[in-house]
Amino acid sequence: MKSDIEIAQSSKIRPIVDIAKQLHIQEDDLELYGKYKAKLPLKLIDEEKVKQGKLILVTAITPTPAGEGKTTTSIGLTQALNKIGKKTTVVLREPSLGPVFGIKGGAAGGGYSQVIPMEDINLHFTGDLSAVEKAHNLLAAMIDNNIQAKDGNLGLDPRTIEWKRVMDMNERALRDIVIGLGGPKQGVPRESGFHITAASEVMATLCTARDLNDLKKRLGNIFIGYTYEGKAIFARDLKAEGAMTVLLKDAIKPNLVQTLEGNPAIIHGGPFANIAQGTNTIIATKMGLSLSDYVVTEAGFASDLGAEKFFNIKSQYGDLMPNAVVIVATIRALKYHGGAKLADLGNEDLSALEKGFENLDKHIENMQYYNFRPVVAINKFATDTEAEIELLKKYLENKGITVAINDAWAKGGDGAIELAEKVVESVSECPTCFRPLYELDWSFEKKIEAIATKMYGAKNVEYTVKAKNQLQKINDLGLSNLAVCIAKTQKSLSDDAHKKGRPRDFTVKIREVELSSGAGFIVPIAGTIMRMPGLPGKPSAEKIDIDENGNITGLF
Repeated sequence: MKSDIEIAQSSKIRPIVDIAKQLHIQEDDLELYGKYKAKLPLKLIDEEKVKQGKLILVTAITPTPAGEGKTTTSIGLTQALNKIGKKTTVVLREPSLGPVFGIKGGAAGGGYSQVIPMEDINLHFTGDLSAVEKAHNLLAAMIDNNIQAKDGNLGLDPRTIEWKRVMDMNERALRDIVIGLGGPKQGVPRESGFHITAASEVMATLCTARDLNDLKKRLGNIFIGYTYEGKAIFARDLKAEGAMTVLLKDAIKPNLVQTLEGNPAIIHGGPFANIAQGTNTIIATKMGLSLSDYVVTEAGFASDLGAEKFFNIKSQYGDLMPNAVVIVATIRALKYHGGAKLADLGNEDLSALEKGFENLDKHIENMQYYNFRPVVAINKFATDTEAEIELLKKYLENKGITVAINDAWAKGGDGAIELAEKVVESVSECPTCFRPLYELDWSFEKKIEAIATKMYGAKNVEYTVKAKNQLQKINDLGLSNLAVCIAKTQKSLSDDAHKKGRPRDFTVKIREVELSSGAGFIVPIAGTIMRMPGLPGKPSAEKIDIDENGNITGLF
């Protein structure tokens, strides 16, 4: 059996100008990055066509170490929709080098449902993450420069500054550091650290911006800290937003590539879903809706994280009207949630599978809160037995839930035809049924409670004194109408990573609240969340290599 990278490298890739022609894009409008990648100008967005397009979200059950395959499903569904005559574009996030060299080894789909050029997409691509990193670190440099400056010093209290530096790599040694050592010429010593680039507020801000001017305004709104007198300081007070926007002038343009079957794919932005909104840019989604009749997109992790933030943050800020939802489930993951050990997931276990159904039930319920009747895609693996598949199908059918087998990993678009047909039916049933979980003018506490009790299934929410004080300060700044982007573990519906299945009667504990005023939301932190991951004991980087002819191996 070929690996993902072997399949990608053996596939015929078409010139990107040919892919653009499918979307009626003139070659003069493409900013080419070689033969197979191009950036798209924002002038191609047509708000009237955005309203007419059909938007399909792919989400999933709670993630497990076995993997669920949202991206593979999204790409396979796109290929299948095109096969049945629906002009469709898939719109995805850009991979981060952290997971690529860490655990996952790649994030461009899998099998015969991939986006290509796979190596480029997984590595530096068109430099967007590098631009985000530079813009973020420019602000960090300007903050420290102002602290020690004699002229124009704003009187920032270093103890109130939460803005760290970023890099697109897993590097636990940089989580907490002391900067400014070495004497007066080296700056003012203070505690700081690094986050991974995907966790940058600049990344989150890029993904909520509507255009270049909106991006500049949002960057200026980034909260820095307080002066010794208690005055709030923003990036605009440092006059940083102009230069930051200059660094992002190309990164704001979506990237056009293709699927293995030559369908258009737009890839842009890459925030993580456990700490940010976990979906591609509003600009990229609107670009897809402007150029095609159907858009398939995914949101990170499960419905309690990526999908919740897609609906409540992205859809509200972007005036988007999603039309259908697909929940990806696997036999393996359901058995894991039912108590089976990771090493035994390849063995038939109807008892564990049945016990795992309650996790899927919760994610179906979650999508019903937004007025959707989701389609469940059973992402097929070679180890799935007929008895297991039939048990799951019958269970869902008895509940009145639409279900389809997805074999897109092995068969590409042909393996997702059934799923595509059922998604088209779902779209026709839901032209304008979407409703958000909360209104932006609700209090923060009411918004947080709605997410925790409805999406997670929590009994209640508790706040530390620190978190309560932070909420009050944000309210005092006049920012109470911001969205809520809760940071919590992706491994459980609860805020405890060890609770599998469908936890009940638990309390969500908010230990602190951060302000991402540029992106347009607050970040209540539930539990311990790492924004600078570490490499595993055997990182994927050990397997990635290149030969004398430039052929890359080890990405999978």
